[in-house]
Amino acid sequence: MKAKLGVFALVLLFLGGLWLVAAPFAVGYQPRGATYVDATINDLWLGGAIAGLSFVALVVYAADTLRELAHRGKHADA
Repeated sequence: MKAKLGVFALVLLFLGGLWLVAAPFAVGYQPRGATYVDATINDLWLGGAIAGLSFVALVVYAADTLRELAHRGKHADA
């Protein structure tokens, strides 16, 4: 149960980070063709960092789960 909650939280963080990256353009506070304002730069860096870290954490969790399943399968034959 705790693992499912953790994965759900990581997915929400990943989606939140993606939203932060897309928000300046989707909401429209970044004028098209203009130099990036400070809020846009902040959203891009913070959103990218959040999305990147949560994606890496999800990949590490998936790799650990696959490693555990392979370990269980290897010992099931014995």
